[in-house]
Amino acid sequence: MTKTAKTAVLHRMVMPDHTCPYGLKAKHLLQSRGYTVEDHHLTSRVETDRFKDEHGVATTPQTFIDGERIGGYDDLRRYFGLKVADPSATTYRPVIALFSMTALMASAAGYAVDGTLFTLRVAEWFVAFSMVVLALLKLQNVEKFATMFLNYDLLAKRWVPYGRIYPFAEGTAGVLMVAGALDWLSIPLALFIGTVGAASVFKAVYIDRRELKCACVGGDSNVPLGFISLTENLMMIAMALWMAARPMAMG
Repeated sequence: MTKTAKTAVLHRMVMPDHTCPYGLKAKHLLQSRGYTVEDHHLTSRVETDRFKDEHGVATTPQTFIDGERIGGYDDLRRYFGLKVADPSATTYRPVIALFSMTALMASAAGYAVDGTLFTLRVAEWFVAFSMVVLALLKLQNVEKFATMFLNYDLLAKRWVPYGRIYPFAEGTAGVLMVAGALDWLSIPLALFIGTVGAASVFKAVYIDRRELKCACVGGDSNVPLGFISLTENLMMIAMALWMAARPMAMG
């Protein structure tokens, strides 16, 4: 018995100055599921608007299978039983990705310097690299971070400019700790912002029982304020205390 070929009709925007990325994703998804795609390009804004009006849809691309309109890219994923991400859902993925990469960076640096992957110096680099990357994410949009930070930080609520200063202070402390330079500046900076941050998170989450989003990975984060945020601040405190005590430990 001959297997019937699966065919899908796809209408997507392909203009001289714009190719719809979701149209490309829809085409790839269909082809990966064994469909032959009748690929219809909408090559102008007028043609796109006419198509939308004819079919009573607000967006493109649009996929049709066996004469039935499936819908856009997310609808197509649902049609195939695939998960569709909720952009407003809380997630720890950014933090997991960040700490995983900074841990690998620290191990790579240790291996490059003396061929070791797990040493106290590597642990120090892990914390310092994490501080630098966290600061980088905040510095992408300082105002948005500072606004989000005002929801829970105790010092920022009393002195608003602290929210804009924080990413620069965190980044400065992290870079100096990577270099092992100017301990007289990096240690107090990390200890101060870490202590204020830990107290703020603890009060907001564990005393006031507030459900907030954490500004730790920037102002666009859907990471919930809680244990991860507290851990970030405790890491800074621990790093500062260790660096302050290290000369005596090695003496």
